[in-house]
This record gives sequence, structure tokens and C-alpha cells, in this order.
Amino acid sequence: MRARLAALARAFKREFAVYRCALAHPDTPWPAKALLGLAVGYALLPFDLIPDFLPVIGQLDDLVIVPGLVWLALRLIPPAVMAECRARDPRY
Repeated sequence: MRARLAALARAFKREFAVYRCALAHPDTPWPAKALLGLAVGYALLPFDLIPDFLPVIGQLDDLVIVPGLVWLALRLIPPAVMAECRARDPRY
């Protein structure tokens, strides 16, 4: 179990390094950078679109909005940029 968790952690770190490279790449469109900045800001700032005191749906903003913004930002990055960033990383 510990080995599987360590492998999962390494995979997350590797992917995060690729995404960081892709966001710094000059060919990455500005909407992708803006969406990722919005997701990070939403996760860090103390405001919610749906108040947390509402039962069940109060947690949906953290579970849906932030991952949705990240997913959309990553879909806007051209595949060639992702391939180039993966080729730069020696762990791939």
C-alpha cells in the first residue's frame, strides 16, 4: 500500500511539473492562464459562490468549480505544447 501511494505521489508531481511548464510556455493561450489563476484564487480566497452552511450543495463549489476550471484550462493548452513539456521532463 505504501509503495502504491508513493508511486501515485510521484505521478502527481511529474504531471504538476508538466502543467507548470505548459503554463509558462509562450504558446499557451492567455485564457488557459486566466482560468488556472481563477481556480487558484477561488481555492485560496475565503469566498464561496454557494455558502458552506447549506446542506449537501454547500460543498459543491469546492468539489466542482475548482476542478472544472482546472480541467477547462488544461483543455485550452495545445497538445503540441503538452508534448513538448513532457519531452523536456526527464521523468517521462
